[in-house]
Amino acid sequence: MDTKQSAQHFLDLIKKSHRGKFKVYIGMSAGVGKTYRMLQDTRQLLDVGVDVRIGYVETHGRTETEVLLEGLPFIPRRRLFYKGKELEEMDMQAILNIHPEIVIVDELAHTNIEGSENAKRWQDVMRILESGISVISAVNIQHLESVNEAVQEITGQEIKERIPDSVLAEADEVVNIDLTAEELIARLKAGKIYRQDKIQTALQNFFKEENILQLRELALKEVALRVEKKVENEVVENIPFRHDKLLAVIDSSEKQARRVIRKTARMATYLNARFVVLYVQTNREGADRIPLARQRYLINNLNLAMELGGEVLQEHSNRVAETIVKVCIERKISKVCISRPVFTLYSLFVTAVRLRRLLNKLGNKNIDLIIMS
Repeated sequence: MDTKQSAQHFLDLIKKSHRGKFKVYIGMSAGVGKTYRMLQDTRQLLDVGVDVRIGYVETHGRTETEVLLEGLPFIPRRRLFYKGKELEEMDMQAILNIHPEIVIVDELAHTNIEGSENAKRWQDVMRILESGISVISAVNIQHLESVNEAVQEITGQEIKERIPDSVLAEADEVVNIDLTAEELIARLKAGKIYRQDKIQTALQNFFKEENILQLRELALKEVALRVEKKVENEVVENIPFRHDKLLAVIDSSEKQARRVIRKTARMATYLNARFVVLYVQTNREGADRIPLARQRYLINNLNLAMELGGEVLQEHSNRVAETIVKVCIERKISKVCISRPVFTLYSLFVTAVRLRRLLNKLGNKNIDLIIMS
């Protein structure tokens, strides 16, 4: 480790020691009891003399939650007008000024009103943690970036509000609030989640039993994965360091490249490994030739890679296979992830030759090639 790296490492240690603790409750869907559990925590902490305040809690009109909220100390929300309506948002600056020991912040994936200091609530939470205030928060599994496409396949709905996996990785403790599918549906039918006029629609859409079972599996796996990583990183000293490092190779497409990035990030999390995203720019996609739409796709996907905790590389070369191998050697990559090649009648021979060349070059370096579906 050189002098610059050593100094940065020491600075990171100092920042970490000053940082607040971060606890996240995660659930398979709305209505499992995440907010209720946070309010129970609040009352228990107050009973033992801890300075804990409500920064933002959304009851959604649920009677049990509203009863538990009564009498708790809260930090007033800021009021502002947006598109002719008066709206309320969490007041991050007020939290920083009051500086309680712990603050409760619900709805981690929430998008802030336009004009706020940060676009997303999770960014507010990161700022609060940096100031030395501990945070207890909550999120549903469908709001996690890397499982977004899996959730869309399960529910048929695209979840617009999402948090990067790196936010969950920052948590000191991740707790799953779990119910069986039968218990959750019973709560829904009893009017404990939504108003009566919304129950039938919910049962026919998001709250189908098969949907809930699959979302529950995702949530359970995610929490188990976070616990496993914590054990590997902090508890077990005799486990040898895993040298896996993944490389996702993308093009300037929209959905295909995004899928490769998300799947690689997910695999890296399972392997407790780092990952790099590589885009090789050939002359055909030079700055003066690439269409504007594909430029936007590329920028958005590279930003997504960074949000998910990946390192981004852009190389200019017409020798794609050789460039991939060069990056693998330089970055000590153990696995290369690519999207499934498209074999058309016109490009069958060329595509097959390129794929074979890449396979041979990676095989000679003992690097695995993973083709994402």
